[in-house]
Amino acid sequence: MPAEAAPVANEPILLRQDRNGVATLTLNRPAQYNALSEELLAELQGALDDIAADESLRVVVLAASGKAFCAGHDLKQMRAAPDQDTHRRLFAQCSRMMTTLTRIPQPVIARVHGIACAAGCQLVATCDLAVAAEEARFGTNGINVGLFCSTPSVALSRNVARKQAFEMLMTGDLIDAATAVDYGLVNRAVPAAELDAAVTELAAKIAAKTPVAVRTGKDLFYKQLEMTLDEAYGYAGEVMACNMMAEDVAEGIDAFSEKRKPVWKGR
Repeated sequence: MPAEAAPVANEPILLRQDRNGVATLTLNRPAQYNALSEELLAELQGALDDIAADESLRVVVLAASGKAFCAGHDLKQMRAAPDQDTHRRLFAQCSRMMTTLTRIPQPVIARVHGIACAAGCQLVATCDLAVAAEEARFGTNGINVGLFCSTPSVALSRNVARKQAFEMLMTGDLIDAATAVDYGLVNRAVPAAELDAAVTELAAKIAAKTPVAVRTGKDLFYKQLEMTLDEAYGYAGEVMACNMMAEDVAEGIDAFSEKRKPVWKGR
């Protein structure tokens, strides 16, 4: 189903399609601009946990239905919450899902066709890669209703330079897709008609690599970012030495020397 298509009645709030090693998860609350309700967060968590355990899946695409990509948390649901502990549980639930995106072995690509604000912007920032339509907009606008985007700031500040991130968080202003590319929030912006093709091409490039290198690389990438320079080089050297022992590395080097395409075995 195209990400912008309106769902029929009684469809689930999260759609999933697996094809050619790519799992596509589609947020499906278009009437609520795909706001992250407790129920949607739970569905996302369950799907990501299932995908992480499936070695046949090489890439995840996170898409959305309706006009928006994701408007953030479900403010009506939050406003109805009776106490602070309920809010703590919600943000812990959301933080767990966000960290799962970075910890599953498959790279995750955000396919952003519309507005992504507050926790929706956090979702884009948390995904490993992001491709946006030129008309997409991004912002951390919680401050406009008196709620500083604290948890979104964690992901945003790890993608965007400090002063740019701080301005987004303090003003609540939206930025366009071209600016999001300049800021490093998304990888590229393309015309809406080319969005699916751009996402498919990127996913296919990754899916064509040996999963040994991809899962090793994703795990290494995030872990070394939190280390000192000396620690990072020490850890990366050990990971690379272990990676060299993989069967697919031998095949890849032999294929390169013999000027042929490698035949990956996933080991």
